[in-house]
Amino acid sequence: MIGRKAILARAAQLRARFEEAGGLAVETPILQPAETLLDLYGEDIRARAYVTSDALRGEQMLRPDFTVPVVQMHMAQGAEPARYTYAGMVFRRQEHDEDRANEYMQVGYEIFDREDPAGADAEVFARISKAVAGLNLRAATGDIGILMAAVQGLTTTDARKAALMRHIWRPRRFRALLDRFARRVPEPAARLELLAAHDPLAEAGTLIGKRSRAEIEARIEALRADAEAPPIADEELGALEALLGVRETAPYAVQHLRDIAVDLPNLTPAIDRLTARLDAMAARGVDVEQLDFEASYGRMSMEYYDGFVFGFYAEDRPGLPPIASGGRYDALTRQLGQGTEIPAVGGVLRPGLMLELEGAVR
Repeated sequence: MIGRKAILARAAQLRARFEEAGGLAVETPILQPAETLLDLYGEDIRARAYVTSDALRGEQMLRPDFTVPVVQMHMAQGAEPARYTYAGMVFRRQEHDEDRANEYMQVGYEIFDREDPAGADAEVFARISKAVAGLNLRAATGDIGILMAAVQGLTTTDARKAALMRHIWRPRRFRALLDRFARRVPEPAARLELLAAHDPLAEAGTLIGKRSRAEIEARIEALRADAEAPPIADEELGALEALLGVRETAPYAVQHLRDIAVDLPNLTPAIDRLTARLDAMAARGVDVEQLDFEASYGRMSMEYYDGFVFGFYAEDRPGLPPIASGGRYDALTRQLGQGTEIPAVGGVLRPGLMLELEGAVR
């Protein structure tokens, strides 16, 4: 068991390194307003947040991570370039693994920079990688932006694209939607009967639930429009499935992705950004020739990530969560910027797990 004093000391050391790199040390309140922030974290964190009610401030939650409140703080002050670092406790309920901590120390480094996003990605990754050097960790990388570009490039309706984009972070639901939009699974008989009816609500009786009659009718019309739309083409579906299966070292992944872009040309700008990032990482001493890239990586993490994503894992301790992780979240600054935005990327470390692994290495 690692003592709290040792964890605090390591957290202070890590934060000091990020301060030396230009990060401004910041604090955020442990109690955060829940109404706005919970919608930004995604389904997993929403389910695991500790939420309470305050008579004056309304619904509050214990801080589940630092990135969202740091972005909120930064965007309230403007959208200027900046670097931040922080260290403090975060809180998440654990419903399925009693061995995982529900409160732990987190240290992070965030860059807001619109001049060189690839360079900022490389800097965050390289600094986090240096911090965990010697722990025998495997680095995993991915890019949510490539999958988003693939979805946006499909030859199908805007409604279908919006549904797929909404469920990118939920692989099973995403797969089910793909199968439905490609007509790989038959429509349920009850749904077909409902859509065929002239007035589906004619014998509905008293409405029960939160949806109004107008909302239900709009949903039925949307289902009818989808039923009339042609299926996603086999060529595009095959290319998307090939994309989801890409898992190899970064140089080979780029080659594979460019082959897939023949059928999904919308991928090309996102692949170019990946190539620029790898060049910037190589310039910082990262061995990109041996760096793993997984096109599906990051789909079970924070839903505010919309580009580069990464994590560092102890492969001989598969039960441990990532020792460090991070990614790009440009859209989050747009959501919280009230009309302004700035590209941003960050990463976090868990000093408690680092100390635990250091003890094992010794």
